[in-house]
Amino acid sequence: MSWAAAIPILGKVIDKVFPDAENAEQVKVVLAEMMLKGELDTLAEQAGVIKTEAKGDGWLQRSWRPLVMLVFTGLIVVRWMGWAAPNLSEDVELKLLAIVQLGIGGYIASRGVEKIVDKIKR
Repeated sequence: MSWAAAIPILGKVIDKVFPDAENAEQVKVVLAEMMLKGELDTLAEQAGVIKTEAKGDGWLQRSWRPLVMLVFTGLIVVRWMGWAAPNLSEDVELKLLAIVQLGIGGYIASRGVEKIVDKIKR
């Protein structure tokens, strides 16, 4: 898919999703930068992988990402409640939090790209 050909359509979608003109322009600038760097293609591929896994035959294939995120989130909650091992360092806790943030950020980005790609296809 040529992202350059999709720019007018993306602009219209962004204008509908972000009613505030200033926010819409900021999103358009970020998307244009991503297109120039080729990051949008990478995100679209990643979203495709997640979509394929979600439609997989096996329960584990469909559920492993959410399960991993729940486990890491649970570990953070356990630490905050004071139930974790006393020798668990703050560095390990911060790494777990970074994994959760990365996972949530990746999910949000992949869903955003998926929605944009679906609208472009229509």
